[in-house]
Amino acid sequence: MENFGYRRLVVYQHARVYAKTVYSLLKKFPIEERFALCDQLRRYVISIPSNIAEAVGRVSKKEQLHFIEFAFGSLNESMSQIELASDFGYITAEELIAIEEKVVALSKLLSGLRKSILKDLQQH
Repeated sequence: MENFGYRRLVVYQHARVYAKTVYSLLKKFPIEERFALCDQLRRYVISIPSNIAEAVGRVSKKEQLHFIEFAFGSLNESMSQIELASDFGYITAEELIAIEEKVVALSKLLSGLRKSILKDLQQH
């Protein structure tokens, strides 16, 4: 499937792992959060790999940058929701630390992709 070049990107692979990790954690949340915090988190973590894939599918560097920025926004929003989940006692301190490590790594990868796109944009 050469048509799906985004699959080769390490940042996309990390985004998928992050989404699966968060989905696993959501199983621990109380039922009353199913349509509130859980839905929000699902949307945020699904948005990250989706926007990376969308960026790769765009020819315009400006459009690519736009979708990478959306991925960054969703990553930050998801982290804030995870912090709230920790505050509410839905996840442990250890789980929060593990998630934060994934978010930092993913953020660095997204930043590298953004810098690469910016560099290409400035050269043209």
